[in-house]
Amino acid sequence: MPQTVLYRFLTEVPEAAAIWSALLLLALGLLAVLVARPERDDGTDPVPDPVAEEAARRADLRRYADEVAVAAAGAAQTARRRREQWLAAQDEADRAWRAYDEAEGAARRFAGAAALPAPHTPRTPTEYAARERWLHHATMAAHWRGDLTARQLADVLAHRNGWDPRRHPAEQEIVLARAVREGRRAGWAAAAERERRAWRDAELAAEAARTLAAEAYAAAGALRPALPGDAAATVRGRDEAAPAPVPATVSGARWRPARAG
Repeated sequence: MPQTVLYRFLTEVPEAAAIWSALLLLALGLLAVLVARPERDDGTDPVPDPVAEEAARRADLRRYADEVAVAAAGAAQTARRRREQWLAAQDEADRAWRAYDEAEGAARRFAGAAALPAPHTPRTPTEYAARERWLHHATMAAHWRGDLTARQLADVLAHRNGWDPRRHPAEQEIVLARAVREGRRAGWAAAAERERRAWRDAELAAEAARTLAAEAYAAAGALRPALPGDAAATVRGRDEAAPAPVPATVSGARWRPARAG
């Protein structure tokens, strides 16, 4: 037994010592390489290139100016289209007002005639049939002119909502004139509301176009080369004092209130 322990000691200890020696030599070699490695970072910052920096800055300014110019052109086109739509809505509102004014005058004249007694006619089935035919013919003609809606015509044919075919044609004409007047009043009110909405849209589009035009003008001015001495100050002061150009078609949109009935 003592001989076995001594044998293992004599055979394993030199092997472990050889492994530790190899590791120690490897660590010393790595340390020597790190010490002998030249220092690459000398602690100094690279010298900036003013020409390259100025070229990059002007490239950014040019790209921004191009983008703003495209946006300003699109906004100006939108403003012109909105203004044309507003002018069309204004013409429509004017036509609706004239139609309502005409219907109002006709209803007023018939209202004066309503004070007169209705003509005396025999109350026979033939007379009532003639009155009904007159009512249907008059309302159909008003419907084809656009003065009565399909629902109102259906009320006439169904003899409801105040449409009584037994009335004298003079009375029926008064009822028809009032119905036409109310329909045209509603049409004028709807056209006036469309005109107001179109005006608001045109004003918003014009304001956006003015803002983008001013921004595009400023971006284009930033690209101009600086002038030496007083000339640069003079040009800069003139640019600051001068207002930004706005297309004539954009700045001309203004709302004209519709007439009130």
